[in-house]
Amino acid sequence: MKTAQAGALRQVAAPRQAPATPVPDTPRPVPAVPRRDPAPAQQAAAEDSPWAAAAPLVKAAQSGDAIALNDLLGLLTPYVSRLCRPIALDHSADAVQEALIAVFQGLPRLRDPQALYAWVRTITVREAVRVARRTERETPVCEFDDIAWPRSPELAVDVHDVLRRMSSEHRAVLVLRELEGLDERSASTVLNITSGTMKSRLHRARHSFRKAWPR
Repeated sequence: MKTAQAGALRQVAAPRQAPATPVPDTPRPVPAVPRRDPAPAQQAAAEDSPWAAAAPLVKAAQSGDAIALNDLLGLLTPYVSRLCRPIALDHSADAVQEALIAVFQGLPRLRDPQALYAWVRTITVREAVRVARRTERETPVCEFDDIAWPRSPELAVDVHDVLRRMSSEHRAVLVLRELEGLDERSASTVLNITSGTMKSRLHRARHSFRKAWPR
């Protein structure tokens, strides 16, 4: 996919401008508790990489530390939201909530805290696809070939509308390949599909996106 097309996909993944009165994107699956000031070493690690601070939070949360759990979910929420927006679109808030609940419920079974990143990504993408499929059954997805796309360069196609007309499976493969940069084998593992199915979906998704987003 061309750089401009990947950039268009990132526009949807980016958080929207906050309203005048801040409103949380999604309810937290655990009650809010007072946050404690991080230790200097932990704060320095967090400044270098948000994921560097995750491992000690995972261990503390697994030990029953409610404050650590709250901090961990706060750390994960922006990343989870970034993955859900291009897949679940208008229902991304529901997908974010479902993904965070799944993370909360599955956290005690996570053996390697260093694997948190990949583990959360798998949960999030699968939950986003599940939520999107549920809404697609209510509103059928159009095929690109059935749409008369405007040829005039002045009539730019909104990328959000482009993604809306794609299936959730095709949106998911684009997110994993173009936003996350996974290879086909890793992406197929996340989606629990064969490599052949992954290649087929990716080819069709890219073809459809290029056809509707000629930038």
